[in-house]
Amino acid sequence: MSSSQTIIEHIVLFKVKDNTEPSEVNAMVSRINSLRSLAQVLHITTGPLRSNRSPSLTFNYMLHSRYKSKDDLDAYTVHPNHVSVTKENVGLLDDIMAVDWVADDLRGPVVVLEGSALRFTILKLKEGSRDEAKSEILEAIVGMEDKIGEKTTQFTSGVNFSPGRAKGFSMAFLAVFKSQSELEAEDLVEMWANFEQKLNDYLETLIVLDYVVPPPPTASEPSHI
Repeated sequence: MSSSQTIIEHIVLFKVKDNTEPSEVNAMVSRINSLRSLAQVLHITTGPLRSNRSPSLTFNYMLHSRYKSKDDLDAYTVHPNHVSVTKENVGLLDDIMAVDWVADDLRGPVVVLEGSALRFTILKLKEGSRDEAKSEILEAIVGMEDKIGEKTTQFTSGVNFSPGRAKGFSMAFLAVFKSQSELEAEDLVEMWANFEQKLNDYLETLIVLDYVVPPPPTASEPSHI
């Protein structure tokens, strides 16, 4: 069994404007991917969501990156290159949100392989939910990991520590599969439905997003919205 390590998970969701030209989307993705050269970045990938099961949040792109520590994430956030990329991209976007958590039990490589399928689940608790509710939800997430552990290559979860851009979502977990076909296995549909039903009394919203790690785009390969 491989040893575990602690890293910071940073996920940003984008709603790219409907009238954005493919060349502009390519440029946006390339600018984001160029940030992998920064010393603080352990891993970064950006691309279109494969599915977004939410009638209220219409995000269509996702960024997933990893860092050694909160300090490294903070340094990345204020780095001139990141600030410049953010300013160049903001005009292409209708909406954005971000969620960050400490993953203290990551197993396997920090860099998620091209072609891997990610299922990102984010939770917004009902107003007034107590700490006991958070504990029960975290326990249910651990139970989910136990159920699908053999199907995934990685599974991390935690409490969001950056509320400013999270739209009230406070908890999240990320399951990584070898491929999209493994993520779409029939039994997983029932597992996620049971998970939501079990926690229904505590949750205002639960959103499930699927994403497949793409190869870096080239000038001749348009990104699709």
